[in-house]
Amino acid sequence: MVLLAGTPVLAALVYSPAPKAQAAQATAVDVQLTSMAPAAPVKGDTLTISGTVVNTGSETINDAHVGLRVGPTLADRSSIDEVAERSGFRAGADPGEIDPAYAVKIASLPSKVRHEFTLTIPVNKLELDKDGVYQLGVSLSGATESRPVEQVLGIERTFLPWQPEAAAKRAQLTYVWPLISPTHVTAETGSDETQTPVFLDDSLAEELKPQGRLGQMVSLGKELPITWVIDPDLLYTVDAMTKGYRVRTPDGKSVQGRNKAVAEQWLSSLETAVQGKKVVALPFADPDLASLAHRGKDVSGTLGQLRPATDKAKQAVETVLHVPASTDFSWPVDGAVDPSIVNVATSAGAHNVLTRSDSLGETGSLGYTPSAARPIGAGATAVVADAELSTAFEGDMLSAGTSTLAVQQFLAHSLALNLQKTDEQRSFVVAPQRMPSVSQVNSMAAALRALQAGRWTQPGDLEAAAAAKPDPRAATQVPGAGQYPEALRKQELPVAAFEKIRTTQNTLDHFKVILAAPDRVEIPFGNTTNREMSASWRGRPDEAGVYRDQVQNYLLDLTERVKVIPKSDATLSGHSATIPISVQNSLVQDVHDLVLRVQSANPTRLMFGDSGQAEQQVTVQGDHTQTVKFPANATASGPVEVTAQLFTKDGVAYGKPRKFTVEATEITPTVMLVIAGGVLLLVLAGIKMYASRKRVAARAAAEEGTQQSDESPDTGPQSTEGSGTGETVDR
Repeated sequence: MVLLAGTPVLAALVYSPAPKAQAAQATAVDVQLTSMAPAAPVKGDTLTISGTVVNTGSETINDAHVGLRVGPTLADRSSIDEVAERSGFRAGADPGEIDPAYAVKIASLPSKVRHEFTLTIPVNKLELDKDGVYQLGVSLSGATESRPVEQVLGIERTFLPWQPEAAAKRAQLTYVWPLISPTHVTAETGSDETQTPVFLDDSLAEELKPQGRLGQMVSLGKELPITWVIDPDLLYTVDAMTKGYRVRTPDGKSVQGRNKAVAEQWLSSLETAVQGKKVVALPFADPDLASLAHRGKDVSGTLGQLRPATDKAKQAVETVLHVPASTDFSWPVDGAVDPSIVNVATSAGAHNVLTRSDSLGETGSLGYTPSAARPIGAGATAVVADAELSTAFEGDMLSAGTSTLAVQQFLAHSLALNLQKTDEQRSFVVAPQRMPSVSQVNSMAAALRALQAGRWTQPGDLEAAAAAKPDPRAATQVPGAGQYPEALRKQELPVAAFEKIRTTQNTLDHFKVILAAPDRVEIPFGNTTNREMSASWRGRPDEAGVYRDQVQNYLLDLTERVKVIPKSDATLSGHSATIPISVQNSLVQDVHDLVLRVQSANPTRLMFGDSGQAEQQVTVQGDHTQTVKFPANATASGPVEVTAQLFTKDGVAYGKPRKFTVEATEITPTVMLVIAGGVLLLVLAGIKMYASRKRVAARAAAEEGTQQSDESPDTGPQSTEGSGTGETVDR
């Protein structure tokens, strides 16, 4: 805010001494309110307002003071909004200061200097009479060298809800407390029996820590009158961390996760916090219902994912938190609906659609805000959350000043709702942003704590709000498709995303039929399919696309671990032989119900069995290779291309075909005669060689005997007998 100062004429025009007639004045001081306690005082309380003033002008402000201005009650909710949007001091519109005795004096405030202040005023000095929402203004007044007359140089407005006694009729207020987080888990699992999950990163651990977003939601929600609305995927994810998990690294590998204890502590705290509270479980992974309705419903199989997602939800809450959960609610993004969204939202069995009043709103003819429950046909109920209350903490609540104003405006609207003129007991719902920041969570909690005195509201739960008697005059017409917010439509998942998801699902269906333990892939990939449709991808189209690609690529890698091993060319010598073909299974589990089929490209030359092809059933143990032998018959010589291909039991080709060449050789009768003749000649030659060798051996033996006779002495008649013998030998 800038001080309009310059020529005396301009200054005189801006700061006219007729304050009631002047337009909004420019200011030179930024006033911030950092706290207001109590937020909703009663008689006998002392109101304490703390804040800061900063001189944003170029001149020193002298003889300044910070004072409180209390206006009359505001007539309705639109008046609250008008005051909240007003900037600059407006004499006449802004009330005068209360007793100056309660002002804080500041002798001098130099340029660019910040000064803290605290106003302390007994509530009975505020002259509050009837119940209602009062406008408060905290202003700084002072003089400058160029304008020595005291003037209002800065103001901040807020609201004081005044209902010192409990109202005769108090509205039921249901506050939705969402436990939702973006997708963190990939489709990958470890190769061990426990299938250790692999996370995209370890960012969830920061959210789970006591000062993290989810840590704060649990610790604060434990003490507040809320309805827990939980994405069961978050429960499964944190539960997986407690059992050990791995985290993907930039190089595509994974390392052991280190935040098991953090997950255990958060889950234990949550289990304690939800005891005795109402718990609503959204469909698994919080699917983007609007994207499904507008982009995905025409892609076959897409809507069929909702029922399993709902079934998982109830089981997850009861298994992990050990409390019952309702799955009868669906929650489109920002509560925006049209007929197609309602149809999709109720297609999985939910009868209640959590919408918002800026989507399914009133025409204004009632003069008051009706209860949240609205019958919208076909047995469905729209539970219409109040838009003003639901969006109260969507801004940046890091600043104490912003948070304080948001809390006071929330309380003002809640009181104004209850003060509307109607005799009906009403029920209101607040459905804030899905994933509030830490500062937003703390602001929400501060507002709810201020309401716990129960002077104009009483706590309700979402199931009771849906079952409350609807106002027969309330609007029940679901807005048409053309009224769906364009900004939200631009954030929806594209048709291509659902087509990619369908491709992955088809690949999974084809893969699991060969597995001995299909649950080992069906469960993690089924959960991942739900995650690919999550509303958490809104505003992150590139990340969503990368995630879908990684899921598909990982699944394809698994399917390719069962394959026919490439085979080198072979030669078939002879009329028949067997050809070995090997099937490799690199998975950790067995595969079965596979058929290996071999086919000859030229059956007139090479046949398998009685035709050009043959097949055998194949079962391969995990991390093993199985070799299958196929008898083959050659009917003619020459090369023949052979294809080996795996098929599932229902006849669908599985994996890549493997081609190799067999060199076939035909063996004719003539060739057989030639071979037989050659063999005969070899036999005859062998016989001849044997006979020749035998004769040579006999001759050598005879010569040796003759030599022995010549060397013997003469012994008479005995010699004659020897001579006779010698003659016989000679012959």
